[in-house]
Amino acid sequence: MMPAQYGGSELGLSEATVMMQTIAEAGGGYTASSSVHMNIFGLAPVVKYGSDEQKQRFLPPLIAGDEKACFAVTEPNTGLDTLKLQSLATRDGPDHYVLKGSKIWTSTAQVAERILILVRTTPLDHATKPTQGLTLFYTDLDRAQVSVTEIHKMGRAAVDSNSLHFEDWRVPAAHRIGAEGAGFKCILHGMNAERILLAGEAVGIGFAALRHAARYARERVVFGAPIGANQGVQHPLAKAWCALESTRLMVMRAAGMWDEGCETGEYANAVKYLAGENAFGACETALCCMGGMGYAKE
Repeated sequence: MMPAQYGGSELGLSEATVMMQTIAEAGGGYTASSSVHMNIFGLAPVVKYGSDEQKQRFLPPLIAGDEKACFAVTEPNTGLDTLKLQSLATRDGPDHYVLKGSKIWTSTAQVAERILILVRTTPLDHATKPTQGLTLFYTDLDRAQVSVTEIHKMGRAAVDSNSLHFEDWRVPAAHRIGAEGAGFKCILHGMNAERILLAGEAVGIGFAALRHAARYARERVVFGAPIGANQGVQHPLAKAWCALESTRLMVMRAAGMWDEGCETGEYANAVKYLAGENAFGACETALCCMGGMGYAKE
């Protein structure tokens, strides 16, 4: 999804979503796909809102694979309530900001050289409205100024998750993406792409589950016939397929709208919800179809 002039393929979110669905559907699930999708959606705000000089400096190393990026928005005390972020950037002369605060669930920070980070430049109680006063930076992840602590999880081991803490982190003003105080609009551009990608991945997981179940239903013989000959097995699988296929079509519609430059917030949210619900339903249906064997690693 990166511009060709910086070494990218200049494909769209539609192509990326097809790729991510395929990776998930091939059996890797979110473990495999989440190790890929950060570098698809993460720098979308830089592509759209960065200056020509910033794009020339930041994009080629990422595209070439010479640098990795991480993405820091969530905070310990605010969770998904992005407008309540407490990390603060204070202007220090014409050329720098000083950042103070914490982030949590920052993926790939163990290996990233750079970080896309959203902080407040105007405290919430001084902002005209909650969506104002947030500013986005893409800068060096300077471990001399930022402590990075890995969060040991129960799964998803292919991607590290981390908590970050910083007190007097000096960041060049030249690393600010977009106007000061306009970071919320910038970050939504990337978040909408992420939601659509995640929806495609969920659809892939659901299709993988149904493929396993359909194969099992053809092979498992009980009372002299495959269990797939029974409508009580066929109909739930068919219903799950219909729900997944209709969701896939809406996911591709959302991706196409994003590629066309439309404001896709409602579609991005809708497909993330639908894909989560219908992928879970497909997996549950598949497990029920396979009975006890659905709980066996085999």
